[in-house]
Amino acid sequence: MPLIEDTPTESWLEIVRHKVEAVRFGHVQIIVHEGRVTQVESTEKTRLQNDVITPTPRKRI
Repeated sequence: MPLIEDTPTESWLEIVRHKVEAVRFGHVQIIVHEGRVTQVESTEKTRLQNDVITPTPRKRI
């Protein structure tokens, strides 16, 4: 994870903007410590089609 030291407000906003644009399904989280943005996290989810996520039935022995 890249470290950003004392960057202007626009820098972290640009990071958030880039992460939001890159995520199709998921979330972007901004971490604040003592009134300053210290971390930006993003999690992307992969949506599967219904036919892909339907498990095949197991045979009972």
